[in-house]
Amino acid sequence: MSSATEWADMAACRALLKGGSRTFHAASQVLPRHAADPAIALYAFCRLADDAVDLGHDRTAAVLRLQDRLDRVYRGHPINAAADRAFAAVVSRFAIPREIPEALLEGLAWDALGRRYETLPDLFAYAARVAGTVGAMMTLVMGQRAPEIVARACDLGVAMQLTNIARDVGEDARAGRLYLPQAWLREAGIDPAAWLARPGFDSAIAGIVQRLLDTADTLYGRATHGIRHLPRNCRPGIYAARALYAEIGREVERGGLDSVSKRAVVSTRRKLAVLAQTLASLDRNWKPARRLPQMPPLDETRFLIAAVAATPAREAAVKEKAKPIEDRVVWVLDLFERLERRDQLLRSGTMR
Repeated sequence: MSSATEWADMAACRALLKGGSRTFHAASQVLPRHAADPAIALYAFCRLADDAVDLGHDRTAAVLRLQDRLDRVYRGHPINAAADRAFAAVVSRFAIPREIPEALLEGLAWDALGRRYETLPDLFAYAARVAGTVGAMMTLVMGQRAPEIVARACDLGVAMQLTNIARDVGEDARAGRLYLPQAWLREAGIDPAAWLARPGFDSAIAGIVQRLLDTADTLYGRATHGIRHLPRNCRPGIYAARALYAEIGREVERGGLDSVSKRAVVSTRRKLAVLAQTLASLDRNWKPARRLPQMPPLDETRFLIAAVAATPAREAAVKEKAKPIEDRVVWVLDLFERLERRDQLLRSGTMR
């Protein structure tokens, strides 16, 4: 592929982000002119994948088409589309195992089917696919492949998705969707089908939302250990992304855990305060431990970690100088904004 084609493909990916991402557009006003091209290419492909499934008339057929596109990417013959060509280059350069984007597509397929989750491990399996994959790919783009670091990145992705679910209980229910573990509802004396038909808030639902947030907080804590072992220039931004997302859970708690009749929103003022606190804490105690604590990965993310371990890094990717972390942090925030946008489409009934 010519350098002119590569430049044009990346320009198209940047334009896609500028037109569809508030976070990226705002951040790009203060970031350096150059972009973290691998992260942008990954984001562009993931966003187009979401749109293809979320906005299509036949979502099952859309998933099948995406699987064909992914197959072409991994055979080195992507379709004639900028995002696919750029994604194929990143897949090759950073040795991203096929199992990771395949798992993301599987999560999209589960959404297309309106799948529900009986137990917390079942919910973990879903979150591993739609969000743990994000953490795994970002870790590879940052040049980290150690199993214990990939495991903590998957923890972060799963924690973020659980936070989304805890915040959006009511909106999901009004769209006919239920992500809360059905076994938890039954334990609280709630029939899932009956509650979904007439969703309401009470102390039992509050307890379930708190339980989900507590689970997310445990995973945020585990993820922190992995962030401490990222490249030095990556740590502040990724930690800030973690802190901002965890704050959504705090906002739900401040609202009495009622995420049925209202949706928690963290104000800009509060976000700035959280960022200031995060940066101050980094100055005081951001010294990485010599070794990561021994913590087994979630069983539901083991397949992602194993896929990375079985796929050695390419020499060029290891030796290459790291891209500016600011760009990668923006991509992390955008990817989870993408998850939120998909959830909103599901609730609004825009998706077919």
